[in-house]
Amino acid sequence: MQPRHIMGDEEQALAQRLRTHVEQLAGEIGERNIFRPRALHAAASYIERQWEQQGYAVERPAYEVSGVRCLNLEITRGGGAREREILLIGAHYDTVVGSPGANDNASGVSALLELSRLFAGAEPALTVRFVAFVNEEAPFFTSRQQGSMVYAEAARRRGDDIRLMASLETIGWYSDKPGSQSYPPLFKPFYPDRANFVGIVSNFRSRAAMRRLAAAFRANSDFPLETAATFPFVPGVSWSDHRSFWRQGYRAVMVTDTAFYRYRHYHAPADTPDKLAYPQLTRVTRGLYAAFSELARAGVD
Repeated sequence: MQPRHIMGDEEQALAQRLRTHVEQLAGEIGERNIFRPRALHAAASYIERQWEQQGYAVERPAYEVSGVRCLNLEITRGGGAREREILLIGAHYDTVVGSPGANDNASGVSALLELSRLFAGAEPALTVRFVAFVNEEAPFFTSRQQGSMVYAEAARRRGDDIRLMASLETIGWYSDKPGSQSYPPLFKPFYPDRANFVGIVSNFRSRAAMRRLAAAFRANSDFPLETAATFPFVPGVSWSDHRSFWRQGYRAVMVTDTAFYRYRHYHAPADTPDKLAYPQLTRVTRGLYAAFSELARAGVD
C-alpha cells in the first residue's frame, strides 16, 4: 500500500482545478458526441475558453461528419533552440454514447488543460503542442473520421517533425485494494495486482521514447508507474488516439490507468465525476508535467 501523501497548497489548488474541469465536462455538459452536438460543441467551447484564459491562441481545424461541425482544438508553446521538433500531448474530449465520460476522458482533458497552464510559464527547447481531439469513440474509432486520424494525416502532409505524441487516456481511477487490477492474457505475472499505478504503453517502434518519458517521470515523481511495449493487437493497447500517429509513422504512447482492466464504470452511465480519485490524478498530472518538461528541454532522443 502506498504511504499517505500530504498535499501542499499548490497541489490542493491543482486538485481543485482538475475536479472543476471534470465536473464541468462530465457533470454540467455530460455525454458529448455528434449525436448530442450541442454538448459536443459546449465541451469544445469550454476547452477553448480555458486555453484563451491561459494566454494561448487556439487553432480550430474543423471538418464535418453527418452535417455536424467537428473541431480538433490546438495550442502551441513555442520552442527555442529545437523549435522544429514537436512534443505533442493530446486527449479526446468526446464520449461514448450513453456515458458522461468522467474518467473516459474528462480525466485526460483535465490533465491536458493543467499541463498547458503549467507550460505557459516554461521555456522549452522543443515546441510543445497540446491538442484536444474530437470523435475518438465509436463509431469513429479507427475510421478516417476520427479526429486524431484527421489530425495525424494533416501533420504528415505538412511534414511536422513530431518526435513523440502522448495520448492522455482515462487516467483518473486508482485503488490500493488487492486484486483491483486485471490484465490481458500473459501480462498478469509481471505486473502488480493493485490498481494504484499509472501506465505508459507503446508499440515496439516507440519503446525507446516511452522509456525516456518513463525515466523522466520516475526521476521527478514517486507515484507508481508501470510500462509496456508490446503488440498493437493486444486488447486495449491501441485503443486511443496514439494509434492514429502510429499509422502515420510517428512515435506515440498512451498514458492510462488501464481503463476497463480496472475501472468497472468504463463506458457506462455511472462514469461520473464522483468516481475519480483526485489526489492521485493530481500527483499523476504533476509527474507528467515534470517528465514532459524534461523532454521538452533535452529532447526525446
